[in-house]
Parts: sequence; structure tokens; C-alpha cells
Amino acid sequence: MTLLALGINHKTASIEVRERLAIAPAVMQDALIAARDSAGLNEIAILSTCNRTEVYCSANTQSTQEILNWLAQYKSLSTAEIEQSMYSHTGLDAVQHMMRVACGLDSLILGEPQILGQLKSSFAVSQQMNLLKGELGQLFQQTFAVAKKVRTDTAIGENPVSVAYAAVSLAQHIFSDLEDSTALLIGAGETIELVARHLKNAGVTNIIVANRTLDKAQALAANFDAQAILLGDIPDILHRADIVIASTASQLPILGKGAVESALLKRKHQPMFMIDIAVPRDIEVQVKELDDVYLYTVDDLHQVIQENQQQRQEAALDAEKIIIDGVDRYVLERRSRDVVSTLTALRMRTEQLRDEEVSSALKNLAKGDNAEQVVIELARRLTNKVLHHPSIQLRKASAQGRTDLTQLTEELFQLDADD
Repeated sequence: MTLLALGINHKTASIEVRERLAIAPAVMQDALIAARDSAGLNEIAILSTCNRTEVYCSANTQSTQEILNWLAQYKSLSTAEIEQSMYSHTGLDAVQHMMRVACGLDSLILGEPQILGQLKSSFAVSQQMNLLKGELGQLFQQTFAVAKKVRTDTAIGENPVSVAYAAVSLAQHIFSDLEDSTALLIGAGETIELVARHLKNAGVTNIIVANRTLDKAQALAANFDAQAILLGDIPDILHRADIVIASTASQLPILGKGAVESALLKRKHQPMFMIDIAVPRDIEVQVKELDDVYLYTVDDLHQVIQENQQQRQEAALDAEKIIIDGVDRYVLERRSRDVVSTLTALRMRTEQLRDEEVSSALKNLAKGDNAEQVVIELARRLTNKVLHHPSIQLRKASAQGRTDLTQLTEELFQLDADD
């Protein structure tokens, strides 16, 4: 059996293919059972995200094709369609690939932390189903340890490289404590949703979502215990906002200089932090002229992101070294586990021979044989039986010129040929 990792990701497959191969959490258990039975696998876990679907398993050399056939049938695709986008790794290559995935080095956004949580969820599902009983289960544990070390010892995840995350990080530099801040989010699209999530994680509890249609604003606000309003209501509540982040598809500015001036008067000139992510802009450029307003555009964020991407690239080099060390450590631990089974078998075999000879000796004592002779015979017979098969194999090895076994025996039993 060997370790196998195969699948598709954002680098090898289009979003259409990734969507068709995605496996939803609701059907994951059924998919795991079907894959295991179809390919005859000992261990299996499946990771499925928006950017990748990967199967990890302990398998034989024929399993790659069997898993491919299962996936094609399960998703009603031809094997040719999947093969065009699929990659596979075996043995230590699979170990290294899995560790790189967990550390975010194989992600669309370098170093993104969400993938580790997703991998842990995949592990938890398979473990709960008793599908990780051996080497693959051990690999998951080693992988999590390596990912933790990468997060602890490198700066791979410290610098924001997404617009939404960068926006919130800038806000944290302006306000010492975001928990007491009120955030006004203008728009209700994907970027604003990400901003809301990052704000929530940063401790912001007062969030207002403004949108052209109220129902969409309410749908987003419900996810973050926020207030929903219409764009037309912004002038009435703008003075409450410490943070304003805008991202709509409007062709004209949503927020003008006059409205911000009025809000500042009501705020008694307490500072306002504004980020305009939209193109075209949602906030009039003249707003930047106002005192007590910190206005950033998407270009400002991209500059921050570019600098942070460079820092992450440098951190990724350190992470790769940690992963290589992790692979080496995994190999050593696996070898240690392998020798344990050998030592257990050796001890069981030796104890079996001992018990047989002790039983024979006790019978002879019961018959009245001389105790000293019985003990001597017990020791002689036990010695002969323990050394019988090793002696035969050493003679064969010597006849074949395999001096390595002779040297290994001397090392194992601390023999000195000169004594």
C-alpha cells in the first residue's frame, strides 16, 4: 500500500469543471463510502472547496484509475474530461503535496488560512466514519503539526493580500479598538460580504449595510447581526459611522463631499475612515480634502497588497523548508512505527519458543528427572531454537557474498569477531 493524492485545483481546471466536481458537505459521507467501496481503499479522505477537489487515500498502484473511474461515474463526467485537469502524487510526493496544501502554499491566495480549517474538517468527517485507521491518519496529524509550525515560525499569514482583508487591516491601524466602532458598508456584493466577515472577526459588532435594494441588504445583514438600510438613508445615519467601506456597481458616486461634511459636524470632527473599493468610485474624490477624513481608494489597497504579497513570497521560502523537514520527520516516524511491528513479532516468536521449552521442562520435572539436567537441557534447546533460522539465513547470505548481513548481525548483537 502507498499514499496517494489526486484531484484538480484552480491551476489545472476551469471554474466550470471545479463546480461540476465539487462534493457538498451534505453528501460527503455517501461519497466517501462510494469511493472506498468502488476502489477498494483502506483509508480515504476528500477535500472539496471552491478551488479544489482532492482525494487522499492509502491505496495500491491500480487505485488511481479506479478512483478516476468512480469520480467520473459519481459526477456523470467522462474520464477524459477529468484526466485533462487531474494531477496525482504518490508516496512522499503525496506527503509533501498535502503539507503544502495545508500551509496555503498551493492556494489561489498564497498563505490563506482557511484551507487548513477545511482540511481539518475533511479529516474529522473521515475519522468519525473510521476511514483513517493507519498511515493516512498519521499523515494528517503530521500535516497539521507542520502547518501549525509554519503559522507560528513564519509571516506567511500576517500580511493581508485580499482587498477585503486589506481594508479591514487599514481600519485597525486607524482605530486602536475596533470593538467600539460602527461600520457602514455600502453595497451587498461578494466583496462587501468578505469585508463584513473580516470586520466581525476583528471584533466589530455594530455594522450597517446600505444597498439600492433593501431585501438584498437585509439578506446580507442577517448573516452578521447587522442593520439594513437603503442608499437613500445614508445621509441620516452617516454621522454614526466610524468606518465607511463602499463597493457597488454604480456609475455615479454614492457619497458626496457635502454629506460627509454634514456628518463630520454632527460627529464634532471625530475622524472617519473611508475606503472606496469601487470602480468607478462610490465616494467623491473631493471628500479626501476634508479634515478628519482618511480616504483610501482601491489603488491604495493594491499597493498594500502588492507589498504584502512580496512579504508572503519571502515567508513561503521559509515555509517550504519547514515542509521539507516535516516530510523527513514523517519518514523517520513511519520507519519507527514499522520497526515496532517487527520487534513485536520477534518478541512473540521468542516467547512462544520459551513457553514450549518451559512446558517440556516442567513435564520432565514432574516425571522425576534430575532438575539440574532439565535446566541445562532447557537452556540448550532454547538457544538452538532461537538461533536456528538466523543461522541458516546467515550461512545463505555468506555464500551469496552478502557481508552486509553479517556486519548487521554483529552490530545488532554487539559481537566482536576478535574476542
